[in-house]
Amino acid sequence: MPEKRGLKTYRAPALYLVDASSYLYRAFFAIREHLSTRDGFPTKAIFGITNMLVKVLREKDPEFLAMVWDAPGKTFRHDLYPKYKANRPPMPEELSRQIPHVREIVSALGLVQVEVEGYEADDIIATISRRHKEGPVVIVSGDKDLLQLLGPDVTLWDPMKDEVVDEATVRERFGLPPQALLDVQALSGDPTDNIPGCQGVGPKTAIKLIQTYGSLDTLLERLDELPKGRLAETLRQEKSSLPLWRRLVGLADDAPVPVDSESYRRQPPDRKRLKEIFERFELARFLTELGPGKAISFEEYALVQDRGTLEAWAAAIREKGWVVVDTETTSEFPLSASLVGISICASPPAAAYVPVGHETSEAQIPLATVREVLAPILADPAVRKVGQNIKYDLLVLERHGMGLAGIEGDTMIASYLLNPSRRQHNLGEIAQEYLGHRMTSFREVTADQKRIKNFARVPLALARDYSCEDAHVTALAADILWKRLREDGLWDLFKEVEIPLLEVLARMEKTGILVDRAALLDLSREFGERLGVLEEEIHTLAGGPFNINSPQQLAEVLFVRCGLPQIKKTRKKTGYSTDVEVLTELARHHPLPERILAYRNLQKLKSTYVDGLLSMIDPKTGRVHTSFNQTVTATGRLSSSEPNLQNIPVRTEEGRRIRAVFTAPEGSVLVSADYSQIDLRVLAHYSRDPALVSAFHAGEDIHTRTASEVFGVAPGLVTPEMRRVAKTVNFGIVYGMSAFGLAKELGIGRREAQEFINRYFSTYPGVKRYMEEVVAAAREKGFVTTILGRRRAIPDIASPVKSVREFAERTAINTPIQGTAADIIKVAMLRVDKALRERGLGARILLQVHDELVIEVPAAQVGDVSDLLKGEMENAMELIVPLSVSVKQGPDWASLEDL
Repeated sequence: MPEKRGLKTYRAPALYLVDASSYLYRAFFAIREHLSTRDGFPTKAIFGITNMLVKVLREKDPEFLAMVWDAPGKTFRHDLYPKYKANRPPMPEELSRQIPHVREIVSALGLVQVEVEGYEADDIIATISRRHKEGPVVIVSGDKDLLQLLGPDVTLWDPMKDEVVDEATVRERFGLPPQALLDVQALSGDPTDNIPGCQGVGPKTAIKLIQTYGSLDTLLERLDELPKGRLAETLRQEKSSLPLWRRLVGLADDAPVPVDSESYRRQPPDRKRLKEIFERFELARFLTELGPGKAISFEEYALVQDRGTLEAWAAAIREKGWVVVDTETTSEFPLSASLVGISICASPPAAAYVPVGHETSEAQIPLATVREVLAPILADPAVRKVGQNIKYDLLVLERHGMGLAGIEGDTMIASYLLNPSRRQHNLGEIAQEYLGHRMTSFREVTADQKRIKNFARVPLALARDYSCEDAHVTALAADILWKRLREDGLWDLFKEVEIPLLEVLARMEKTGILVDRAALLDLSREFGERLGVLEEEIHTLAGGPFNINSPQQLAEVLFVRCGLPQIKKTRKKTGYSTDVEVLTELARHHPLPERILAYRNLQKLKSTYVDGLLSMIDPKTGRVHTSFNQTVTATGRLSSSEPNLQNIPVRTEEGRRIRAVFTAPEGSVLVSADYSQIDLRVLAHYSRDPALVSAFHAGEDIHTRTASEVFGVAPGLVTPEMRRVAKTVNFGIVYGMSAFGLAKELGIGRREAQEFINRYFSTYPGVKRYMEEVVAAAREKGFVTTILGRRRAIPDIASPVKSVREFAERTAINTPIQGTAADIIKVAMLRVDKALRERGLGARILLQVHDELVIEVPAAQVGDVSDLLKGEMENAMELIVPLSVSVKQGPDWASLEDL
């Protein structure tokens, strides 16, 4: 079938030319976090390139594709201009180590790789795209230098931005044909390649000149027509150099490479080789993206459409005493989702799907019947239940009249405990890693169903296979994961803490926290008015109106109109940064940046925490029901989402105003129980430092004690500023803060900051010893653990890259501290929840925010609940120093006072 593009018919499908060298660098520098295998081998470039290629192969399925590389060594441009690329730093060692493996992956994917000595990748792409006559050419790149190649049959696609640029786009964007961009580049130069261009002529001026004169040659011929001034004089001075600059930015089209499509035909991927490579670099997720890979059979999946069959399955489950449960619903939010069906698996590979809410005329079982048959089993703690993210299923089933008891485990939580640094723990990832199986995607299920988005509209036969596969895979994965948890010493943490905790979290999510909607509306109006006032102030200070939310326009105002110093480039080096760090520094020189910061902060609070909360209030309960996540943070701490209630500022007036809208119902109050300096107490426990331990046993203010020692003054002479510095040092040590970080935090010199750190270690030598010992242990074992055995791999601890290794060392130091603090608060939640229910008190845990629990308490029970909280939380875990909890109460979250 010929490929059609517009009204033109091509003889062959498109030839895709991937600017491989450019993407190698983009992939490496675009990913901010460090990626590596467990043994420390860097994988950022490997991941980035593979991710890009998988997107190209999945979305375009090209028949012809070439990966085009820069050849090492000099090109003809170096002969023309010895300073060409002279200012380019050498390739980072971390990147160069990955290149052979990137090429290995490309080869295993069945893709042709092209490289020619003496030519850059751009030249090879130019040669092929200009001489190829069989069909369209798609250049896969984000490099602006390649825009000059665009034409009727040549387009550019940047998969990282998902942006397509063609000839018309260039004309619309620049007011010039693509070929004229060569002259623009000659005038403006290219700092990346050390091509000077015409001094003082930037891209905007260059574009205007070429728009006016049509070409560089015409411009140089008519220089006398230019108005007298610096520009005309500069052009006259640079006239003899401009042809050279144009030759350097121009692309050669004489590379000795084939230009026919067949030379670049894509071959079938070598799945066995890819599996080995991806497992070696811990990138198994990509196997899921690359087509067939089913490792289980669907043959024993059943569709249950009558009561008798359902009763037979129920009897089998009860006899087995164990079952995987999975629900299909209409929404990702369990408290608003409607139940569509339930899948069950007790003896894999046999699994069954019970449809209850499909929009179909096919036979289904009434929900009332399903409750009669399944509810007694689901509620029976003697029948063990397993699921993937089973908290979701628990909440959905409860809302539909079926309680879920006897939860044995959750494969998502198990996967997380085994590798907490992993980004995702969805069933597809688990299936691929532990079973070598590619899960069926929802997109595949609905491929022939006109993009169905609601599972209720999926035909029953398709729904059966899709849902039974989930239950089947969960059953198989559980067997493997449970074994791994025991082998790694994580079973007790899983069984005694994390699994019971998910039931506590489910109750918290179901309860929600009451929100004063009227107060929130007032706050929205007030913040809106204040933003209007700030906008007027900003425009006045800027000397005129501009779009405050446009980084480009703001940069123009700050650095051109106001003449403020340009501190740093943006991440993509396309302009000067206006981020928080830059604005904070600029605020020392001019009032405008400070107003911009105030505007941004208020705007974020309004959009995220005021207007955002308004849209999330449940109309039935008047409450906000956040989700608490156990599998997100690498340290073991819980996170909150939809909405995130853990990031509401507490130290600003605006933050307190927002907290004030979270209230208790009439007749009740909010009680907050907060651990005091838990991280430092855990540090004292691990370090066994005598001075630190003594201070906590004596009930001293640890920051005052530290200030007294570090500054060499009596405790009574410690000033608030001294205490502030000591507090920063105390917590900075916990997080592995360097002298550079401390200097930045305190606004002092690095030498002075290092002196503070040295004095701290002189005061608390046990802390220094702990840090050295934990790093040594991490280097030996490859991981660190918490007091409950929570484990985190530290793969980069032996990295040859200093910055990467130092970050790993800081992670090794603070993970046991933060992770143990997480263990403590989780155990405390279990104890508090159990005690409240056993004593029949009406109090309910609503929120867990860092080291704080927020509880809704009947006013008459405040005293009893306060005593219970202190008792259960302070005895949650035995350390060599006492745990201390402060309890406060008030009508809302912002008005809490000591009890």
